[in-house]
Amino acid sequence: MNTMTITENQVYQILSDYHWMIKEIQRIDKLLNQTEFAGVAQYGIEATMPKPQGDIAKDAIGNEVARRDKKWKRKKQMVDKVEFIQERIERIDQEREKVVLDCLLDGMSISAISNHMGLSRRHINTIRGNIVAKLVE
Repeated sequence: MNTMTITENQVYQILSDYHWMIKEIQRIDKLLNQTEFAGVAQYGIEATMPKPQGDIAKDAIGNEVARRDKKWKRKKQMVDKVEFIQERIERIDQEREKVVLDCLLDGMSISAISNHMGLSRRHINTIRGNIVAKLVE
């Protein structure tokens, strides 16, 4: 994200998704740090029978590695988006803009921010537009 050009529409989406992306990054981190793998054990007669070509456990581990790799890539994309916002927060210098940005990053809706600040939704949308413009600069 840092070297890519981000459009205003993308910034609107990132601001909208920021709160849950933080939670998802934490969830994926926790899952990726787990290293347990429970293979399928066979007992009784099945344990003595000839095995098919290819190792089932090896396939399962390979599939798990591929799944974790996809999860890591998805996490990386979210981290890039979150960092894009975090690296530019200092550009927001007006007090009302700071409050609106904090509320957006906390996952509040435009209506909730409007009620919280005692301003119209239209005014909150205008402030959000100013924030987005500053973040894209």
